[in-house]
Amino acid sequence: MASVQESIEVDVPVSTAYNQWTQFETFPEFMKGVEAVEQIDETSLQFRTDIAGVRREYLAQITEQTPDRRIAWVSSDKPRNAGTVTFESLGSERTRVNVELEWEPEGVVEKTGSALGADSRQVSTDLGRFKEFIESRGIETGEWRSSVDRGEVDDDVPADPADPAHGGPR
Repeated sequence: MASVQESIEVDVPVSTAYNQWTQFETFPEFMKGVEAVEQIDETSLQFRTDIAGVRREYLAQITEQTPDRRIAWVSSDKPRNAGTVTFESLGSERTRVNVELEWEPEGVVEKTGSALGADSRQVSTDLGRFKEFIESRGIETGEWRSSVDRGEVDDDVPADPADPAHGGPR
């Protein structure tokens, strides 16, 4: 199992960074190799990737989601991967985004790339693109503020009456 941990600081409030990350279908705009993400339902995603000439499609399940704090997922088929993105407020206008990924490299190209640190460099570059994307906009493209616990949407989380989007659809 290979793994990578990368972080970046972005000059937007934690809610803006988190809200943008919940817009999975925008991933291709800042993640090289991600061709498309389709949100099937509140916790299921279909990914289509092309990384170093290796094309794949796979399903991922959001296992945990806590607004402004954490999003975790696991693939439900191959390639096997899992990850967590956490959001740490560094003040009213600055956020640290931390990404942790684990996966099973398949084949010589992926195993060699992983051994040479290509995966870590790619995640770091993608985070740099995320920073540029969100800072240049200054506002998220959308949001989804519900919580997910063990793959199930937690409807018992009270809505914030000051935030009309809290708990609304993506």
